[in-house]
Amino acid sequence: MKRLVALIVAVLAAAPTGAEELQIPEPVYPLLARTAETVEGFVAEGWRIEARTDGDLDGDGRADVALVMRATDPASILSPEMCEERLDANARIVAVALARPGVGYELAGDSLDLIPRRENPCAVEHFASPEQMTIEGGVLRIEMERLMSMGSWAAGMTAYRFRLQDGQMLLIGFDYSYLRRNTGDISSLSINYLTGRAKIVVGRIDSEREQVRWVSLHDRRLRRMDEIGDGLMFDPEDLVSNLP
Repeated sequence: MKRLVALIVAVLAAAPTGAEELQIPEPVYPLLARTAETVEGFVAEGWRIEARTDGDLDGDGRADVALVMRATDPASILSPEMCEERLDANARIVAVALARPGVGYELAGDSLDLIPRRENPCAVEHFASPEQMTIEGGVLRIEMERLMSMGSWAAGMTAYRFRLQDGQMLLIGFDYSYLRRNTGDISSLSINYLTGRAKIVVGRIDSEREQVRWVSLHDRRLRRMDEIGDGLMFDPEDLVSNLP
């Protein structure tokens, strides 16, 4: 038994857990243009458009655009020893631009860390598909997946909803789902900042019975996109950390 415990400790100690062990270089973020004749005009050298979605955000009948741009630094593409043979730790930028006649596009909001870098090879790619970003009904929705191939039983989805107001992209909704894969326990949190209320649901995947609770928010301010920080660490009023 002691040998087994020692082996487990040794394996965990050897597992890469962050940028220091994997020697991930710090990203260099470009200063985005305020206006551009084309969407490609917002893309700096050494970056590429990873995802794009179009839709009317300001109600003028023109197609605005949301972009996820990703760096292409080869030094941030690593070969870890655990979980996967290839880890792309390149940074991403989320940017929203409004269509302007005679100008092309005007930047309305951006974030350098809403979609965090993937620094753990045992974690799935948080933003793996362009379908995780949509514009519908004037609302921009961005989803991120949470799942570990080893090291955690937790899985789920984190999503943000933004709306243009006073010329800025503001957070109006936040959704968080949680599944503990070894027990089947599930919970979810859905926040509507426009109403100031949050819905919490607790249950199990093998049962249709749910416990539903509504709470009022203490902080109803509409945050700008660049005020949220790491999109996987955002925890409004500690509601996520207090989920069952």
